[in-house]
Amino acid sequence: MALQKSEYIWMNGEYIGWDDAKIHVLSHVVHYGSSWFEGVRAYETTRGTAVFRLQEHMARLTQSLKIYRSEMDYTPEQLSDVALELIRRNKLKSCYIRPVAFRGYGELGVYPMNCPMEVVIAAWPWGRYLGPEAVEEGVDVCVSSWNRIAPNTMPTLSKAGGNYMNAQLIKIEARSNGFTEGIGLSVQGYVSEGSGENIFLVQDGVLYTTPLGASILAGITRSSIIEIAGDLNIQVVTDQIPRAMLYTADEIFFTGTAVEVTPVRSVDHVVIGDGKPGPVTRRIQNRFFSIVESGDDPYGWLTFVNE
Repeated sequence: MALQKSEYIWMNGEYIGWDDAKIHVLSHVVHYGSSWFEGVRAYETTRGTAVFRLQEHMARLTQSLKIYRSEMDYTPEQLSDVALELIRRNKLKSCYIRPVAFRGYGELGVYPMNCPMEVVIAAWPWGRYLGPEAVEEGVDVCVSSWNRIAPNTMPTLSKAGGNYMNAQLIKIEARSNGFTEGIGLSVQGYVSEGSGENIFLVQDGVLYTTPLGASILAGITRSSIIEIAGDLNIQVVTDQIPRAMLYTADEIFFTGTAVEVTPVRSVDHVVIGDGKPGPVTRRIQNRFFSIVESGDDPYGWLTFVNE
C-alpha cells in the first residue's frame, strides 16, 4: 500500500517536513537492522480522534530496546505526547502512527553501542492492511515453509526491525502462491503467528491462541481481544496449537494494529467452517469496532487527541 504523505514528521526532537526526514546511508540500521518500532492506530470516533492503546505501545517500544541493552532519551509519556501533537499538526482524523528508534551514523561494525540512537514518529492516513474487504469477508492463507524465529536466536518479544526479515519470507512466499497471508510455525512445529499478526482459533465455542513461548510478539491487540472475550463469556485457552487444528477449527481470525480483527476463510485451500466469518469472530469484531468507532471505551484504551 503506497504511503500517503502528511506534512510533518517528528525526528530527534523536532517537527520537520515529511521529505526532510532522512538518514545517512552508512547509518548502522541500514547495514545491521538495528531498529525497533511500533504500529499504532488513531480512529475517528463519534467523540473525536482517539489513539488505541497509545501508552501501551510506547511502553512496549521502550521494552523492545531494553532487550537489546539499548535506551532512548525519551520516556513513553513524552513519546505519547509527541504522537498526539503530530496528529494535530498534520490535521489527521484517522491515521497510522509509526514510532521507530534506530542506530544512526557513527561507526560501522556489528557492535552497535557507539552509534547514536535516533527516534522518529510519523503519522499518515492508512486503510485496511489486508484490503478493504478482508475484515468483512475474510482472507485465504497458507502455512509457510519458513519457520518463525527460534526463541534463543532472536527475541520475538522485541519488536525489532531485523525480526521482519523472517516475516518478509513468510509474506513473499504466501503472496507468490496466491494467498493473502502466511502462517509461520515455531521450530517445534506448533502454530506461531502470521507475518505481522497474532492468531486465534475457535473450536466448539472455545477461543484458542498461541502462547508467548511460540515465538510470537506479545500483541497489544491480542491482549485486548483476550479481555473482550472474557467479558463476552467466551472461554480463552492459551496453549500450543498443532498445525492440524488449523484445518479442523470452526473459525480462525488474525489480530493486530494493522489487521485489527480479520477473519481467515481458508488455510492451504481448506475451507474454515462455512467459509464465512463465524459467530464468535463476529461478536468479537463487533465489540472491538464499537469501541474504536463510537469512542465508548469502558477499558480506558483510547486516548483522545483533543482532550
